[in-house]
Amino acid sequence: MKGLNSARDAQKASMARHNARSLAGMTIRNASGDIDQTTLGYQIALDTLTYIRKQVVEQRFYEVSPADYIPIAVGEGAFSQSILTNLTVSTSRDFESGVINQASANARLEAADAAVTPKTMQVANWAKAVGYSVFEIEQALASNNWDIIEAKHRARKKNWDLGIQKVAFLGITSDQTDFPGLLNDSNVNSDTTTITATISSLSAANFATFVQTVVAAFQSNCAYTAMPTHFIIPQDDWLGLAAPVSSTYPFNSKLEYLKKAFAEIVPGGIKILPLVYSIPDYNSDFLGSGSGLHRYAMYRYDPETIRMDIPVDYTVTQPNTLNNFQFQDAGYGQFTGVGIYRPLEVLYFDF
Repeated sequence: MKGLNSARDAQKASMARHNARSLAGMTIRNASGDIDQTTLGYQIALDTLTYIRKQVVEQRFYEVSPADYIPIAVGEGAFSQSILTNLTVSTSRDFESGVINQASANARLEAADAAVTPKTMQVANWAKAVGYSVFEIEQALASNNWDIIEAKHRARKKNWDLGIQKVAFLGITSDQTDFPGLLNDSNVNSDTTTITATISSLSAANFATFVQTVVAAFQSNCAYTAMPTHFIIPQDDWLGLAAPVSSTYPFNSKLEYLKKAFAEIVPGGIKILPLVYSIPDYNSDFLGSGSGLHRYAMYRYDPETIRMDIPVDYTVTQPNTLNNFQFQDAGYGQFTGVGIYRPLEVLYFDF
C-alpha cells in the first residue's frame, strides 16, 4: 500500500509539473500568475465543516481593446490567404511644368500620371479544439460549483482575444516579417532624440521642450502632410503623469497639460493611450533591441494609414461525438498582422 501511495503521489506531481508547463506559454507576458497551477484538479480534501462557495474566481489578464488603438476590419476577405491593397502614387512632374504660353499652346502638353504598387498582408488561419468526456462532466457536476464545458469554452475564447491583442501590438513571434504589430513595423522610422527619458520624470524645462518638439517631429517625418490623432505612452510612464508640470505651480498635471497642448496644436486634439507592450520588459523579444525599449508611438488613426484585418471572426462549430462518451468542437478564425500603408504617418520614439 505504501508503494502504491508513493506511485500515486509521484504521478500527481508529474501531472502538476506538466500542467504548469502547458499553461506557462498560454498567454505571452500578461498572465497574473497568482493562481497556483500545481493544485489543479477536482479532487480536494474536505471535512464536515467545509463549505464550498458557488462563486468561482477566474484568472486575470492584461486586457485592452485593440480597436481603440488601430482600425480593425472584420469580415472582409473571408477565407482568403492574403489581402492585397493597391497603393497609388502620383508620378506627375511639378505644377509649374504645366504652364503654357502663346508660343507653346499648340505644343504637346505635359502629362499628369499615376502609378500603382501592391501591398500584400498574409492571412493566418487559427483553430483550437475543446474536448470533454462524460467522466469530466459528471465529476464537475459532483463538485456542484463549476461548469467544465463553459470553463473550457471561455478559456478558448480568452485565448483568441489575448492572442489577437498581442498580434495587434507585437505581431506573431515566429514571423515578424509577414505578421508585424503596431509597435514593430520595420518600415516605420524611429526617433531616438526627442524622448530620452520617461515623460513623467522630465523637469519643467525639459517637459516644455518635449511638448514643443514631439508633434513637430511627427510633422517633419511625414513632410507636413498629416496631423497625428493618437499617441501611445508606455504604461509605467503613464502611471507617473499625474505629477505636476512644476512644483512651483502645481496646478496642472503633466497629462492634463499635454492633452491641452495637443488640443491647441492639432484640430480635435490627440488621443493619449497607455500600453504595457511599450515597456521594455514586455517587448524585448519583438523590437530587435535585445533588452527592449520604451517605445512611444505617434500616428494617424485612419484605415488608409494603418489597419488590421480579421477576415473570419471567432467562430465555434457544433459539438459532436462518435461514441456519446467523448465530445469535441472547434473554434476557429483568421487574422492578419497590422498593415501600415503610409509608414511616414507613424513615428516611433525610442530610448
